[in-house]
Amino acid sequence: MAKGRIIIDQDRCKGCALCVYQCPVHILELDTSTTNQKGYTPLMVNDPEKCIACSFCAMICPDSVITVERFVKE
Repeated sequence: MAKGRIIIDQDRCKGCALCVYQCPVHILELDTSTTNQKGYTPLMVNDPEKCIACSFCAMICPDSVITVERFVKE
């Protein structure tokens, strides 16, 4: 079960893939089937249920296009 979710501003993503290599659960990849408004291959989450909400992807992103929301247990 996911501990959070990753929100990506795909139109600002430059496809540098730093976050892909930083993700400990390997759920990030570049979406080679599309390009964004700037012509880059943007990031996508391939298995959102495996997200552990570590925020490593958001911390490494040089353009701050990734937001991680952590789910709170009630």
